Amino acid sequence: MAHSSRPHSHKHAGARLEPVPEAPAIPLHRRIPWTAVVISLLVLIAAALPEEPIRDAITLGPVPEAHLELSAGYLAVAPLSNVLDTLTLLGARQHIVVLLSVIILYALVRVWRARLARRRGGVVHPPMRRALRELGFAGLLLAAIVLAYAAAAVLPRPMAALVTQPNDVILIADFHAHTRYSHDGRPGWDPGDVRAWHRAAGFDAAYISDHRTVEGAELGIVDNPPVAGQGEMILQAIEAGWHGEHVNILGANRFYKGVTTADLRDVDDQALRLASLLPGREPIVIQTFPGRLDSLPLAKGPQTAGIRAIEVIDGAPRGIDQTRILRSRIVHLADSANIAMVAGSDNHGWGYAAPGWTLLIVPGWRGMKTDSLAASIEQSLRGGREATRVAERRIPGELNGGNALELTLTLPIVVWGMFTTLSVDERVIWLVWTWGVVLVWRLTSGWRARRRRRIA
Repeated sequence: MAHSSRPHSHKHAGARLEPVPEAPAIPLHRRIPWTAVVISLLVLIAAALPEEPIRDAITLGPVPEAHLELSAGYLAVAPLSNVLDTLTLLGARQHIVVLLSVIILYALVRVWRARLARRRGGVVHPPMRRALRELGFAGLLLAAIVLAYAAAAVLPRPMAALVTQPNDVILIADFHAHTRYSHDGRPGWDPGDVRAWHRAAGFDAAYISDHRTVEGAELGIVDNPPVAGQGEMILQAIEAGWHGEHVNILGANRFYKGVTTADLRDVDDQALRLASLLPGREPIVIQTFPGRLDSLPLAKGPQTAGIRAIEVIDGAPRGIDQTRILRSRIVHLADSANIAMVAGSDNHGWGYAAPGWTLLIVPGWRGMKTDSLAASIEQSLRGGREATRVAERRIPGELNGGNALELTLTLPIVVWGMFTTLSVDERVIWLVWTWGVVLVWRLTSGWRARRRRRIA
């Protein structure tokens, strides 16, 4: 009887399939979304210590005549709006410290994660691969920083606006804005863009004060509404040099032709003195920043030439720095010389957040045409120290110079300050966005895990 050639094996006859070991359970502390928890705690704890988002730039108290109004669009993306506004309104030194703080925090997190991975027995990559991996992460950080600053500078978005009760007396003005006709203006930033920017920020009137030209201002004036109460008014000024500093002269080439040199670059001292001899029509010369305080002659009353107003807020990063650091000295100078204080956005087309607003008493301004409105504003400023109230966005840090510790702690101070100024609506939206992102992340985590397994 032939035997089958198929070999018989009893080795695996009684073998059983071994169960696949289950993946170890993820510890509870690793399943908690700590970033969302920290943000939520900041939002809720700061609600117990709220601050008004605007304040009087001189007294640092409330501004009873006005409040900050946030549109539905601004609120819908409140976390983005708040972060980009805060970034836009930092001073130059604060920007440097914030960037250094972010880089240091990033380095600490990377070192901590590497040590944690080694303690857990994770895969140890060759040195070259580790170096390339870290370079990749550093590149992502750099890209995130560049993207954040680019978004703050050029991303069109809803703006926070200063609003007063409808009246015919209080006018909100900006005395320092630029167009593309300035050598340092944003390309393509036309007078129409200036008008839209100021309308979105709650201004009733804005002076275009380009360098060495009034072309942008005159083009803006052509499109002014018939009377001020029907829309945003563009008025003319010019930024010129004077004794080595920069000043804005209101109506310099409209009512006071000849007070500058022929190329519109500098103030003509003799022409300014002559123009100031007409009582009640003295040119309004505003000292701007950055610059040296106490370096320019001050007007000594009617029929005298000199500075008649000074910026207590300038919206350029270096101007923000200097006007905050010199705040007490600027106020003392204005008090002693009885000159008006104003805010200037110094907007060159970058950013969508106003640092401050000038409130003036101009009776009947809503029914005024361009030239009569400009003349009335100038007359109000000739009233001196009590002619204006300046409101500013509350951004903590470096007021009156601060100190080394405050500058070093700029990042946590500014972050905390941002959360303390949130409205109730903004806090709700922050919580919705924070936990909405967590929910979406958790819902898509399974899909991402399956995709990684397919790729592997």
